[in-house]
Amino acid sequence: MSEMRRKGVPKKACGKGAPSSMMPATHFDPMNPRLLPTVLLASLCLVPARADEALKRSLVLHASFDKGLDADFSKGDPAAVVKTSAGLVPVPENDEVVLVAEGGRFGGALHFPKKGATRPSYRGEGVLGYNDKDWSATVSLWLRLTPDEDLEPGYCDPIQIVGDDTKKGFIFLEWSKDHSPRYFRYAIRPLIELWDPEGLGWEVVPEEKRPMVQLKTAPFSRDRWTHAVFTLERINAGKGTSAGTLYLDGKKQGRIENFDLTFGWDPAAVLLVLGAAYVGHIDDLAAFDRALTEEEVAKLYALENGVADLRP
Repeated sequence: MSEMRRKGVPKKACGKGAPSSMMPATHFDPMNPRLLPTVLLASLCLVPARADEALKRSLVLHASFDKGLDADFSKGDPAAVVKTSAGLVPVPENDEVVLVAEGGRFGGALHFPKKGATRPSYRGEGVLGYNDKDWSATVSLWLRLTPDEDLEPGYCDPIQIVGDDTKKGFIFLEWSKDHSPRYFRYAIRPLIELWDPEGLGWEVVPEEKRPMVQLKTAPFSRDRWTHAVFTLERINAGKGTSAGTLYLDGKKQGRIENFDLTFGWDPAAVLLVLGAAYVGHIDDLAAFDRALTEEEVAKLYALENGVADLRP
């Protein structure tokens, strides 16, 4: 349903269905009080459409998991792969990653029934657009699990962005391994010497010195789907410029800023990775070629049919 319909404005007021008395053929003066309803209606009609178009233009990857692991839409390589000693190969069929035809947030979904080594991945070239000067992107997905009951011991990352070496940069959503209840985090770890110069380790470095958003409670449950979105804003552009934001169910949860988020990745090695020690469901994975605004993330959360509504 359009924004205009939600606000109680009749649908026929947009476009050709508008009454002719509201569209004078002579000089149009937007400051004329008699014409204010026309100006208001035009704004209500056009703004949502423009927002939709901006999201559509920025979409670079969408995997619905309705028919398979491969992306339904991609501006790069749509193939789902796994990293092996022999290189990137198609995801093997096994019981660690299962497609379920029903029960997803929108249609089917991807299910990780147990902690395993199979991590479906998508090549970053043409999709994530990583570069060493000024990199921005947004990743969106839906998750369903009860963390403290479903997850096995150890760290659990439903999604990661990796390069050729995690010491040169590492981006992830994770549940912590030792807390009860487990903490949920979004982290942008740059070159290791920038965030852990003494080699203390992730959990030992003081929380305020870790480039992360940490939530001690988060709305995850196997009885409902939770929408998670994270943005990357001007990574590699310098301290005070680079940042990232975490959203859950369309609402801002926290922001990573005032860190030097400089990476050292080989762009050809960048991958978007799913299911690192994860147990639960994932649906409607999407990536965008810029940092979405808070308003756009809320709009993404509210899409009736998910990201399929944005595809060409």
